[in-house]
Amino acid sequence: MADNETVKGPASYFPSIEKKYGYPIAHWMEVLRKAGPLKHMELVNQLKVDHQLGHGHANALVAWFLAGK
Repeated sequence: MADNETVKGPASYFPSIEKKYGYPIAHWMEVLRKAGPLKHMELVNQLKVDHQLGHGHANALVAWFLAGK
């Protein structure tokens, strides 16, 4: 990606997620993988309850995960 391209969508949250919670995005993808076949909001709620993520951060991670990125 060129330096002048702006990251958009769920990935735009990744730097702040890593900084705030202290884990790389790969960690959160593994957490979601281990959660099993849940629906979007079930996964969001699991991240919020079990890992104290904010709604926007949890939603961005789940959206990325479910998109298969």
